[in-house]
Amino acid sequence: MSGQAPPGLADLASLADPAVIADPYPLLAWFREASPFAELDGALVVFGRYEECSRILRDPRASSERDRSRLVPPELQAQAQERTRSFLSLDPPDHTRLRRLVAKAFTPRVVATLAPRITRVTNDLLAAAQASGDHQLELVSQLAYPLPVRIISELLGVPPEDPARFAGWSAKLAHSVQPSFGAFDPAELADAEQAGLEFGEYFTELIGARRSQPGDDLLTKLIRAEDAGQRLTVDELIATCVLLLVAGHETTVGLIANAMLALLRNPGQLAALAAEPRLAADAVEETLRYDPPVQLTGRVARGGLTIGAIEPPDGAVLLLLLAATGRDPAVFARPDTFDIRRGAREHLAFAAGPHFCLGAPLARLEASIALEAIARRVAGPGLAEPVAYKPNFNLRGPQHMVVTFDEILPRA
Repeated sequence: MSGQAPPGLADLASLADPAVIADPYPLLAWFREASPFAELDGALVVFGRYEECSRILRDPRASSERDRSRLVPPELQAQAQERTRSFLSLDPPDHTRLRRLVAKAFTPRVVATLAPRITRVTNDLLAAAQASGDHQLELVSQLAYPLPVRIISELLGVPPEDPARFAGWSAKLAHSVQPSFGAFDPAELADAEQAGLEFGEYFTELIGARRSQPGDDLLTKLIRAEDAGQRLTVDELIATCVLLLVAGHETTVGLIANAMLALLRNPGQLAALAAEPRLAADAVEETLRYDPPVQLTGRVARGGLTIGAIEPPDGAVLLLLLAATGRDPAVFARPDTFDIRRGAREHLAFAAGPHFCLGAPLARLEASIALEAIARRVAGPGLAEPVAYKPNFNLRGPQHMVVTFDEILPRA
């Protein structure tokens, strides 16, 4: 795309084009080369280089309260302030207080204790695929989705029969986090609002049940949590549970599917993993760099934030193209090559700074266990094209992806 006019709002909107969703990286490379560039009279500034995005993510003047940007109409800002938001959309000190109450459940040491359960669920799902007898695995619905949903539901204390109830709510909320580039769709906003209300009603009932009958689960611990004498309010509890449930599986689904897709389309790398299944964790890291499930994120400029020669006005949206940073040639050699032995962990797939992804240890563990199990047990894997992608260009990943196989071997 070199030699063209600088990118603009129409080019950004094309990220939602299904043809672009299938392979956004040529377009993202163009954005990165043009980075930074501004649109909407400077109210939107786009960054795609690793150094720029890394600095912004770590700068306290880059606010996560996106509802207070210049691109949000005043009436919607007022509505947002009336709602209790999750700590994902808060700045310190509220972000610090709420995150600290939850963080102890997601430390690497605590998450490591979940490995046996994650392994059992993974093996059960593979056994079910083998039992079907059709020698194919629809990776998303039969493994990548049910695995993290089951684990985060069990962790929170959600009854096993309930996740099917809120699959649609989760998808609507996940879709609502996409940038609109200045144009708000009332129908999408209404869908997200309704999904939030239904989630709220669900967790209000579950919180009441846990108050009367405490369990050995994260929800019970959050109800009891103390932080310098403070507890989570009911609204904060609900917002936190919804965040953990949605974020705790939507991104991991994409991570597992994107990893398998990259492996199947790079047979040499798949062979390397099959020969040495313990490279699964390295394959996960390379996927996070090469094809991350979260493609972009946003911040809002506050307090005279400056990035190089760019001085965005207060309230300007800073659009950070995380997927572009993973292929920045200034940081990664051969950036468009998928190489599971690369050993690059300095990617920004989980963001950075105070909002570094709380669930990163769990996502890494779930994806690593899934890939290692596939490498050890799935004989003769192949990809049945075409792959159908979700319409979500931010939380990007396959919606339907069939993996053929000769046999799923018994668990060793």
